[in-house]
This record gives sequence, C-alpha cells and structure tokens, in this order.
Amino acid sequence: MSAQSLYTEWLTFLASEKRASPRTVRAYGDDVERWLDFLMRHLGTLPDDAALKALTAADLRAFLASRRAEGLSPRSLGRNLASVRAFHRFLERRKGIANAALMQVAGPKQPRTLPRPLAPAAAMQTLEEAGATGRGLGGEPWERARDEAVLTLLYGAGLRISEALALTGADASAKALRVTGKGGRERVVPVIPPIAAAIARYMALVPFPVEKTGPLFLSKTGKPLGARPVQKVMETLRIQLGLGPSATPHALRHSFATHLLQNGGDLRAIQDLLGHASLSTTQRYTAVDEAKLLAVYDAAQAG
Repeated sequence: MSAQSLYTEWLTFLASEKRASPRTVRAYGDDVERWLDFLMRHLGTLPDDAALKALTAADLRAFLASRRAEGLSPRSLGRNLASVRAFHRFLERRKGIANAALMQVAGPKQPRTLPRPLAPAAAMQTLEEAGATGRGLGGEPWERARDEAVLTLLYGAGLRISEALALTGADASAKALRVTGKGGRERVVPVIPPIAAAIARYMALVPFPVEKTGPLFLSKTGKPLGARPVQKVMETLRIQLGLGPSATPHALRHSFATHLLQNGGDLRAIQDLLGHASLSTTQRYTAVDEAKLLAVYDAAQAG
C-alpha cells in the first residue's frame, strides 16, 4: 500500500474516529505531508510498507534538522514530531507497520514560558471599557454589549475565544455551559452572574434573530462572529488602557486561572474548568504566582 494511501486513510481516521477538529486534522496533516515529501527526496521515492518499517531514527532526526533549518521554533518542531509519531502509531495499530526506532527520537527542548495574565483591576477595566459606548471603539451599542459578553466569558469562565464563539443561542440562558475544547475534550463550566448579565444585555440589544441552533454571537452583518473582530477590540483596548502587547483575548483566560489560584482555588478544579488534559499544564499558573511573590520580595529588598 502506498504511503499516500495510508496518509489519506489516517486523515479519515483522525476526523471520523478520533473526532479531531478540522483545525487539528489540517495541522497534523500538513506536518505529515511534509514528512512524506522529505522522505521522497531523502529516499528517492515515496516509501512503501517495507520502507516505512525500515526507517531509522537518523531519518527522523534529519527531517527535524531540515525543518529547524527552515526556521521552525522548538514548539513547532515538537508538534511536527508529535504528528509524525501519531501517524506511525496508526500504521502500527491499524496496518501492522511497526517502527519502534521512530518512537525513540527525543523532541527538542521546549523553552519554559509562563502565562502572562492581566492584573485583576486591569481585567475588570478591560471588560468595562469593551461595553462602554462613545470611548473610541465605535460600533453600535449592541456590538459593544456583544464584545463585553465575549470577553466576560474569557475572563469569567476561562473559555478560549474559539469556544466562546462556538456557543449557540441555546446557551444564552444556560446556568452552565458544555464546552468542547482541544482534542474534543468536553467540560462543563458554570455561568456566574456577571456572565449571565453580560449575555442578557447583548441579547436585549442584538438586532438580528439569535436561533437556538445558530451562533450566539453575530457580526454587524448578522453572520457568525469571527475571532479577528474580538482581537481587534482587544488591541484597541490595550492601547487605550496602556496594557502592553501581552494583553490579548487569551490573556483573559490566563487571568481567570491565575486569579482563581491566587484566591485559593483548587488546582484540580481549575484544571477541569480550563479543560487541560494534564495537570502539569495547569501547574504553570503556580509559577506565575511564585514569580509575582519573588518580584515583590526583590522590590522590597532593593528598597
């Protein structure tokens, strides 16, 4: 069976059986397509089953080296490696084409980066300014109410922007939201009063019908709201409020987790609310808290 046929079958498996999102399928598919293109150049031909079994760790390292030479970051290289491994695990489990050597290749060391949340006062001011009319953001009052509701979901429920924009009209009056996040993982997050109030203000002003099975948040033309308009609102707000380039919509999600932790929130509960597959991902927020304490201590010592 040709590598191209196996690749096509794997993509179908990701979409239909693993229920990966279209974005994930596309990202993994692009990575493995580059791997197969590399092998065609590296081996002189597209590999068949026997050639796929005979690949060595050196072959995979050569692929990663070529991608690094193209300027890929360690994070992107790590995803390339994960995609290739996922493809070859599929080949082993579904087609009997095993290659243990490829699974032994270590990924690039990832730089340790910490989330960059907003201060509580800055987060609240961001939400207030998003909903305020006549302060430089423009748009109709219903658009301001919409933007405030979206950003309140990011800060008040820890949603990703894509998750907030995936909500439907049926979620407008819900007491809890069932959210599908990365990897198709589902979680339930409570709708606290400020979120409910913000959504209610938007629903009272939106000039278009919001269908229960349609998108909750609409653009100025009545179509589903995209991420870019929300990002542009946040860009304007951070300039107006002097917050700096790290104040993005996703920073509000970081702020949600950090502020919960600072106020005694349980790490496991925060993991569930964020939809993290691993507790180690959530534990990054403990480092943010420690870094803040050290900064305060250093400032006191310097004084």
